[in-house]
Amino acid sequence: MTLAPMTPLAAMPSPSTAVWQLGPVPIRAYALCIILGIVVACVVTEYRLRRRGVAPGAVLDIAVWAVPAGIIGARIYHVITSPEKYFGAGGEPIKALYIWEGGLGIWGAVAGGAVGAWLAARQLGIPFTVIADALAPGLPLAQAVGRLGNWFNNELYGGRTTLPWGLEVHVMDPDNPGHALRDDAGNPVLQPGLYHPTFLYEALWNIGVAALVLFLDRKLRLGRGRAFALYVMGYTAGRFWIELMRTDEANLILGVRLNVWTAALVFLGALAYFIRVRGPREYLVPVGEPAPAAGPAGDVSQVDLSAREAAARPAVPEGYRVVTEEQFEAYRRTGELPPEPAADDEPAEAEPAAAATGRTDDDGATAERTDGDDTEDDTDPQRTDAERTNAGRADGGRPADRDS
Repeated sequence: MTLAPMTPLAAMPSPSTAVWQLGPVPIRAYALCIILGIVVACVVTEYRLRRRGVAPGAVLDIAVWAVPAGIIGARIYHVITSPEKYFGAGGEPIKALYIWEGGLGIWGAVAGGAVGAWLAARQLGIPFTVIADALAPGLPLAQAVGRLGNWFNNELYGGRTTLPWGLEVHVMDPDNPGHALRDDAGNPVLQPGLYHPTFLYEALWNIGVAALVLFLDRKLRLGRGRAFALYVMGYTAGRFWIELMRTDEANLILGVRLNVWTAALVFLGALAYFIRVRGPREYLVPVGEPAPAAGPAGDVSQVDLSAREAAARPAVPEGYRVVTEEQFEAYRRTGELPPEPAADDEPAEAEPAAAATGRTDDDGATAERTDGDDTEDDTDPQRTDAERTNAGRADGGRPADRDS
């Protein structure tokens, strides 16, 4: 009797090449996945910002600040938490700048991107929580796309497995980054056995988080940054158990991977924010929106084409103010801005000056009351109440109040 070999009948292959040369320019799969993820996040965020009243194209102004800051933050977090790869024995400090070889920490990306988005929000006059809530489903979708870059790099896999979706992992050539090591016959060398594709688990989990945020945001109409807090909770919950499956090198605290502790702490912070913060979804209307420029009349040769093109472009407001959903819908239907809210500390509306301090002439002008002899004293104790009343009516004022 012959036993069948304990070899799975199916496996998930891995690319043996992650870099292609276009003339002298290297095209890196990891970078392409990151860029595609950013595009996905921008498209989703732009759509959601418009539905909350932000002018078209604002997401590009936000991305100019948030994307570079996010990449810098992601790399700084990776280098700080894995310093031995760059500054330890045999490390190469210059490689701390080689982001195309992998190594971007999502925790640093979110922190750095948040700083950049906050700076953009101040310039655009958009509440930061509106940007965060608009980004909430787009960010996990971007992360899902970005994780495909780890597949090309043959990294971020888990322990050994015999499951049908077990991952084949190549031994990458340290002297030729982005390419698998090859044997004497020219075939790419594989690690022995199959491994859990933890990058794929995280990508699928992130898609589920995006769907969860969209569903609950539509159902609960989340605002004040709570949609973003929901994303953070969903992502960190998945990252917690996925991180425990990974076998790549990582710094440990009490025998547990650093990112496991980070995921747990960030989850608790997001949960506390989600529970404590309350408020309706925020909608925006413009403040200081410029009027379209009118082209000059006369001969067509005198028309300022640049002014006409500027008038054709959507007007960019100086800022925004928050209104209720009902006010926003009315503004979209009619184009009329809702009235400015009264300040909380604004005193009640005073009586008209003419009624309070003087008489009004026939032409509407206010006649100043003086203390001259021709002014009757309503407080004269010798006058009856009827006389006081008649005197008040004759002066165009109101009857004198009686003491109670």
